Amino acid sequence: RSEDGCPWQFSTGAMDKLRHQLNRRTQAFLDRLAPHTVGRWLASVVVVAVYVWRVSRLHGFYIVTYGLGIYNLNLLIGFLTPQTEPDSDEPALPTKSDEEFKPFVRRLPEFKFWYAFTRSFIVAFFMTFVSIFDVPVFWPILLMYWLLLFVATMKRQIKHMIKYRYIPFSFGKRRYDKQARRSK
Repeated sequence: RSEDGCPWQFSTGAMDKLRHQLNRRTQAFLDRLAPHTVGRWLASVVVVAVYVWRVSRLHGFYIVTYGLGIYNLNLLIGFLTPQTEPDSDEPALPTKSDEEFKPFVRRLPEFKFWYAFTRSFIVAFFMTFVSIFDVPVFWPILLMYWLLLFVATMKRQIKHMIKYRYIPFSFGKRRYDKQARRSK
C-alpha cells in the first residue's frame, strides 16, 4: 500500500527497485547475446519479416513504415561513418611501413546498430495495433521519396569513403595473424 492507503499505487522506492532489476536483467540478456552476431541478425530478419507481413496484410501504416525507413537510414549512416573525422591534410591509412596504423572505429558500433535497428521494428510492429498511426497516404510517393533520400545519402557517404580512403567493413582486407607473421 502507498502512504495514502491506495492498494494499487507503488511507492517511488519500489518502482525504482523494480526498474533497476528489470534494467539489470535486460543488460545481462544483451551481454549474453553480444558475441552471437549471426544469430542476432537472423533474429532481426525474422522481426523484419513479421513486420513486413503485418503491414502488407493490413494495407496501411505506410507513414510508420516511412518513419522507420528514415530512422534506419540514419542508423546506417552512423554505422558506416568513422567516429572521428579524418584530417583532410593527412591520409587516414599509413602509406609507409613506419607510420602508425589507425583502425576504423565506427560512430555507431555494430551491436548498438543491431539493437536500435531491431528495437525500431518491434516498436513499429506494436504501432500497427493503434489505429491513430494508420494515416491514409499514397504510398508510392513515400517510397520514391525514401529511395531518393537513400540514393543521395549513400552517394554522399561513398564519396566521403573514397575521399578519405576508408572501408567500413573487414571482409576483403588483409588479415595479420600468427601464421602470417611466422612465414615472414
